[in-house]
Amino acid sequence: MSERNMSKNHISKDKIPTKDIQKNAVSKDRKQKAAKNGEESPKKSGTAMYRIMAALWMVLCAVLLVRIWSLNHTIESLKDKIGNLTRIVMEQRDRLEKLAETSDAGPDNSPGQGEKPGPGDAGREGTEPHERKQAEGQENSLQDGNPQTDVAAANGQGIAGTAEQDAAHKVYLTFDDGPSESTQEILDILDRYGVKATFFVVGREGSQAEENLRKIVEAGHTLGMHSYTHKYDEIYASVEDFAADFEKEQAYLLEVTGVESTIYRFPGGSSNTVSEIDMREFAEYLDSQGVRFFDWNISSGDGGSFLVPVEMLIENCTAAVKDHGTSVVLMHDAAGKTTTREALPIIIETIQAMDDTVLLPITDDTLPVQHIQWKEEK
Repeated sequence: MSERNMSKNHISKDKIPTKDIQKNAVSKDRKQKAAKNGEESPKKSGTAMYRIMAALWMVLCAVLLVRIWSLNHTIESLKDKIGNLTRIVMEQRDRLEKLAETSDAGPDNSPGQGEKPGPGDAGREGTEPHERKQAEGQENSLQDGNPQTDVAAANGQGIAGTAEQDAAHKVYLTFDDGPSESTQEILDILDRYGVKATFFVVGREGSQAEENLRKIVEAGHTLGMHSYTHKYDEIYASVEDFAADFEKEQAYLLEVTGVESTIYRFPGGSSNTVSEIDMREFAEYLDSQGVRFFDWNISSGDGGSFLVPVEMLIENCTAAVKDHGTSVVLMHDAAGKTTTREALPIIIETIQAMDDTVLLPITDDTLPVQHIQWKEEK
């Protein structure tokens, strides 16, 4: 072969394509083809997928937030429905009380011993034992000086006994479950309006509780018993167990305040459905000790675990006052009952504005409101 031909057909080693160059060329060629066909590169495809996932996550979060808002709205709606049902129960209770008064009321239209509470009120404490640790009032005649005159002056009604006899409508505000962190605030409100009330207390010990018990007595309010332990299964296990608890409570209050309480409110009321022993047996025991028990014929409705709106509390405590000669109003002295304290001033103002109506503490002259008929009428 001639040199000329060899030179013409010879390829330099530097000009021979390497494998890497070949791969790059193939890759470049594929990209160009993909671009022509509208396909994305793997890197761009991964970025797009990430964006899609992020968008889906944001949409899910938005849906979740809307769902949470919807559930909150549903809860609020249920609360309103519960409030309306509570109002209906109270109205039905008042109607039953009116029927009871028609048959049992005395000449002054006062409810007798056989008066029954309406549905949802009389047994409410019995069905919620942990919500109820109640307090009742001691006669002001056991205090120093002339407490009846002081009580009357505070209410602007003359002598308390005379006010009870003359007023067409007598209202007794009672506070259960104390003493508590709320006791001082309740006392301040009552003092602001010159009103004396009745506190049904349990055997709560400690320096603060004892101080509040003394303040109740010193302010001229009535102090009563509502058991020492407020433990239904122990108190109502037998008459002997009930008596032991009663004696401990009465002795404790006497030691702390110097007052021997002579009025009592049963845990759950005398119509509670917890006791397996006939409640008349416990009533007879109290009578043998010279102690009277008081139930209620108007309930604020604040005994449950949820807060009752202020407006409803005002309505519950005042709407039926004119229907009774004697109204015993049930409220609660407990730290968690914030709306009760908010409603109290308006409740007092509303009742004070009523004609022939007087706010009083329970005294020896007070006609008992009792849910059960436990002795023969004399």
